[in-house]
Amino acid sequence: MRRAIAVGCTLALACAMVCAQTSRPRKFTPKQIRAGRAIFDRNCSPCHGAHMADPQGAFDLRTFPHDQHSRFVDSVTKGKNSMPAWGDLLKPDEIEALWAYVVAGEKGDATRSGVK
Repeated sequence: MRRAIAVGCTLALACAMVCAQTSRPRKFTPKQIRAGRAIFDRNCSPCHGAHMADPQGAFDLRTFPHDQHSRFVDSVTKGKNSMPAWGDLLKPDEIEALWAYVVAGEKGDATRSGVK
């Protein structure tokens, strides 16, 4: 019985975390987006393509789900598949700026929310 309650509580907590994460729109400043674009141009564009266009075998970031912020941060920080880990090279605020650029897209609309 205790196990069932613990499992139920864990599931409820996980659902609450997902709902909280996806229901919160994120607003980005033009400064964040510009900083993210500079970081992208310097570090990410060789694989993900200039301006996130025509990735050379890498994930097309234009299609990255905007409600999966933690997945993005985890992938950038720890690396994924053939992508290197950037956690030792980029500060958390730089990763957030990179996220702002990916979410805003090439147009850099600072008023666009992080949830599609």
